[in-house]
Parts: sequence; structure tokens; C-alpha cells
Amino acid sequence: MKIYEASTAPNPRRVRIFLAEKGIEMEYVQLDIGAGENLTKEQRKKNPSTKVPFLELDDGICIGETVAICRYFEELHPEIPLMGTGALEKAQIEMWQRNVEFYFMLQVGMCFQHSTGYFKDRMTPVPDYGNAAGALAVSYLDILDERLATSAYVAGDSFSIADITLLCALDFARVVKIRPSEQQVNIARWYADISARPSAKA
Repeated sequence: MKIYEASTAPNPRRVRIFLAEKGIEMEYVQLDIGAGENLTKEQRKKNPSTKVPFLELDDGICIGETVAICRYFEELHPEIPLMGTGALEKAQIEMWQRNVEFYFMLQVGMCFQHSTGYFKDRMTPVPDYGNAAGALAVSYLDILDERLATSAYVAGDSFSIADITLLCALDFARVVKIRPSEQQVNIARWYADISARPSAKA
């Protein structure tokens, strides 16, 4: 099996960190998304959404979407769990994972796409939308800082996919000059801890 990705993009990094935490070796195939290598007819057959990353199994079946790929490997390799054990923990991790993804990572992505015009050859950037998305991302950092004041990790007492998503989103947010403020000390504590994990270099 192999994963098609772009090494500098945040979503592929989420999968790489997830697999590194589980000690899973993987073949990675790089696609130049700036040049549109993910948009070719051949790639669309494998992955109609054209987004990276996507996983191609040995029998040719392809799985797109970051969390779906992580779920596949969580089921195959349940130890060490990164998506929870038991009904309550699984629900809490999914809740926080989706919150971080929708209210921070997605907003950062929209800010990047619409304010930089990086994909202007395949979309119509709306700068005002990009600015609004960036403002929403910044405001969500207050919620995260409050959460991390009473929780070691985003979703509770254990490291999870929610932490992976936040780390990758925060690092990518620097591209559009979005960073936690000096007053958000709980995010700073969390970020130092998570960045020190060996998987963060994946």
C-alpha cells in the first residue's frame, strides 16, 4: 500500500504523525499540488475529490479523506489508541477532533486559499472571505486556551488525533500569520509538549 501526498501540506502531515505514533511504515508518493499533479485524469480515477492525502491499498482500492485513512489504520492497529476506547472517550475525541478541524483548521485553510490566491488557477479567491475565516480561526484560539487550562490534551487525559490536527493546523497557520497570543499560555504549554514528541517530525 502507499499514500499519495504533498509533504508540505497540513493534512498529509496529520496522517504521517498518526502512523508514526503507531509505528507503521508507509510508502509515500509525492504529488505537486501547486502544479496540479493531483488533478490529472489518472489521479481523478483513484481519488475523485483530488485532495491529498489518499491511501491506495495493494488491491487498488483507494481511501481518501484524512480521518478516514486514520480510522482505517486505527481499526487495523488499535494499540496505541489515538481515537479512543469505550463509547464516552471515542465520542469526546471525535467531538474535539471535529471542533478543531471545523472551527480552526478549516478556517485557516480558507484564509490561506482566499487571501493568498495560491489556487487561483482552479478557484476564484474571495479576499474578504479569507480575512473573515482568519478572524474566526483567531477567535477559536481563545476556546482552545480555555480548554487546555484544565486538560493535558485537547480531548482529555490522553494524546489523540485531536492533538495531531491542532498541531498541524497551528504550524500551517503561520503561513497566514496566525499564531497564539502571548496571553494564551495554556496553548503554549500544550504546543511545547506536543512538538517534543518524535512523531511531530514526521
